[in-house]
Amino acid sequence: MSEQITAIPLTRIDGELDSLANHEGKVLLIVNVASKCGLTPQYEGLEALYRDKHAEGLQVLAFPANNFNGQEPGTDDEIVDFCKTSYDVTFPLYSKISVRGEDIHPLYARLTTSKPAAVGEGPMRKRLEGYGIATGAPGEIVWNFEKFLIGRDGQIIDRFAPDVDAADPRLVGAVDKALAES
Repeated sequence: MSEQITAIPLTRIDGELDSLANHEGKVLLIVNVASKCGLTPQYEGLEALYRDKHAEGLQVLAFPANNFNGQEPGTDDEIVDFCKTSYDVTFPLYSKISVRGEDIHPLYARLTTSKPAAVGEGPMRKRLEGYGIATGAPGEIVWNFEKFLIGRDGQIIDRFAPDVDAADPRLVGAVDKALAES
């Protein structure tokens, strides 16, 4: 994995320190999540994808963020409770971070600068702007549930728009291709 991205300190939602180095050799799907978003039901698809492909080496890593209209207001404990009781989430959850703005977490700063364009970019941005919601500068995270796929070698493969869900053939195909590579 890229030295720079693996060295970034992360904190799991239970307070345990972590980094991407602890997932070396896995295919990672990194997702910024929120509990009170119209896209929150994507937790169900992410969990299904994780359960289906985990044995092959897929790891879904969820990063709660409250950057978009206050849609993740809860504490880490409240987020865990919501995810487990509402969606039976078993993939790793991380402590709440910022994914956009001046206080952006270093992981997301690296992800967004390394892969500024997203597969499926456009429709979600236009819908949000139609509601008068600022979607940020090009390259910034547009909304909750944007996804980054990282290969076993630690290289960022692709980025997927928030409305590209876990069952979308573009995402599933990219995951399958990454899992097939050694």
